[in-house]
Amino acid sequence: MTDTQYREKTWKDRTLISLLEKGGVAVMPTDTIYGLVGQALKPAVAERIYALKKRAPDKPCIILIGGLKELSKFGITLSANELEKLKDYWPASAGPAGTGAVSVVLECSGEKLSYLHRGTHTLAFRIPASEDLRSLLEKTGPLIAPSANIENLSPSQSAEEARKYFGDGIDFYANGGFIKSKPSKVIKLEKDGSVAVLRD
Repeated sequence: MTDTQYREKTWKDRTLISLLEKGGVAVMPTDTIYGLVGQALKPAVAERIYALKKRAPDKPCIILIGGLKELSKFGITLSANELEKLKDYWPASAGPAGTGAVSVVLECSGEKLSYLHRGTHTLAFRIPASEDLRSLLEKTGPLIAPSANIENLSPSQSAEEARKYFGDGIDFYANGGFIKSKPSKVIKLEKDGSVAVLRD
C-alpha cells in the first residue's frame, strides 16, 4: 500500500471521524504532514491542543476547512478581489509530498475567536486538494491542525513518532504511513487581492 493510499484509508476511518465529531483530539495525516487536530470551533479543544504541543500562546494555528462556505463560521466575508485571487490557490493540486498545498491568512477581527487568532486578528486556512480529506472535514467541521510535534522539535513523520511526543495524551493516533513532506506554503491575502508570501 502506498503512502497516499494509507492517507486515503485513514481519512475514511469511522472511528477517527466519530472521535473528532465528539470533540476529541487526534494525530492524523493531513494533506501535507501529520497534524495534531481537533474541532476549531470548540475553545476547550483548541486550548487542549496548545497545551499538548506546548505551543507559544501568541501563535495561531492553521485551520483545515472543507470549503469556502466554512469561512462564514469564523465571521469572515471575502471581498470580490479575495474570492478571485483564491481561485489561484484553492483547492490546489497537492501532488506528491504535499507540494502545492497553500494556507491563506485572512483577517478575523472577532474577539469571540481570540482563542484562535491569539490577538493577531488573523487566521490561516487551507482547503485540501484531496476529496477524501475534504469529505472528512465536511463531517467533522473545521479542524485546528498544527504539526504533530512539541513546539520547536521536528514534525512527526509517522504515528509512532507522534506517540513518542504525546503518549497517552491523545485520544486517537491515525496511521497514515510514513510521511516525509513539508508544511504548506503560507500567504497573506489582503482585501484588495494582493498577496504577501509568509512561508514558501
